[in-house]
Amino acid sequence: MKYKDWLNIWLEHYVKTSSKQRTYERYLQTSSAHIIPSLGEYEISELQPIVLQQFISKLLECGNKRTGNGLSPNFVKLIISVLQNSLKSAYTFGINQEYIADKIKRPKIFEKQVECFSLNEQKRIEQYILGHSKPKLRGIILCLYTGLRIGELLALTWSDIDFHNALLSVTKTCHDGNINGKHCVIVDTPKTENSQRDIPLSKPIITLLREMKKQGTSNFVIEDKQTAVFVRSYQRTFELLLKRLDIPHKGFHALRHTFATRALECGMDIKTLSEILGHKNATITLNRYAHSLWEHKSEMMNKLGKLL
Repeated sequence: MKYKDWLNIWLEHYVKTSSKQRTYERYLQTSSAHIIPSLGEYEISELQPIVLQQFISKLLECGNKRTGNGLSPNFVKLIISVLQNSLKSAYTFGINQEYIADKIKRPKIFEKQVECFSLNEQKRIEQYILGHSKPKLRGIILCLYTGLRIGELLALTWSDIDFHNALLSVTKTCHDGNINGKHCVIVDTPKTENSQRDIPLSKPIITLLREMKKQGTSNFVIEDKQTAVFVRSYQRTFELLLKRLDIPHKGFHALRHTFATRALECGMDIKTLSEILGHKNATITLNRYAHSLWEHKSEMMNKLGKLL
């Protein structure tokens, strides 16, 4: 059996029926764009370790079809997951006599330096939003003080806000997708089991949310004409805001990093921050924000030195 034929069967009858919609869409897109054009005509039995490793090397060298540059190690890691999972299923169901995809050497992943906004930039963003008439922009402030991911923010409904106990419950996330050819917002379970969490809210944020609820017209905390907001649309709104304020471009995820950095600067311990961010364990948080923590400790030591 040709690999492209097995991939189509595997995606339709195994991934689609047992995974999240977003996972299925990513696997399908990855297969169509990268795997099938290069490996689809091979018989499954012909996909030996050297063939797969040469394919991975080429992706890292010049796999980006738009720029001709290499694909990022993180994206190549996703492609390897599709290869390994599909070929392992082929072996399990007796379509191939051996499983060799575990011999693929994965590219080394380096933890990126996190980008966050300076305190001055953060204040400018907050002042503009609080003085602006569009209520949906206030979701940006919510991210700055809770560390929410954009999908978690846009999936929030008022039932997730406990005003009495000042808690925000992360119970779902959302992403842009297609159902029956129609572009829509798809609400799904959180990214991981640890992503389901309760986040304590400060009094100013509770006050802000009360004002937003009075102005709201739907169940969604962040809405656009009584419906959920598309992720890409909200990212674009954020990009335009930064441009208007003449603040250097940073991705929406920088709001989450900014929250984490400010929390560490205020003395929050790593374990508490890890739980609020929804990380699997504190080691992930420490590795990601070690630089910010070190800078804060260095600053405190310098201040201490001036007192001696």
